[in-house]
Amino acid sequence: MIELSISSKRREELIDITSEIEKIVGKKGWNSGILHIYTPHTTAAITINENADYTVKEDIIDFLSKLVPSSFPFKHLEGNSDAHLKSSIIGCSENVIVENGRLVLGTWQGVFFCEFDGPRRRKVYLKFISS
Repeated sequence: MIELSISSKRREELIDITSEIEKIVGKKGWNSGILHIYTPHTTAAITINENADYTVKEDIIDFLSKLVPSSFPFKHLEGNSDAHLKSSIIGCSENVIVENGRLVLGTWQGVFFCEFDGPRRRKVYLKFISS
């Protein structure tokens, strides 16, 4: 298992971690299998989406903020209930096929760490399962 350290700069942001993951896949010589990408935080998430146009990240954050407003009268009084819900909606992990030492992603796809309660220092774990 490999641990990545992610530092967010804002309360909510999507951080493209694709190139960092690709470097690790190459360095480790992982050739063919499944790469499990997981974050162990209840106010963060992992997703795959378009990484060519930065406005997609902004749209995702804006939509989730309208869907789950921080101003809702939550019972959880820590002040980050919206972040917990956003994390549950997106999910804490993704699986990506690795073939010939490369992530199998669409032309415009990237892997994103989703911060919903930053800024913070976070962890992402990579577990490769060889085929």
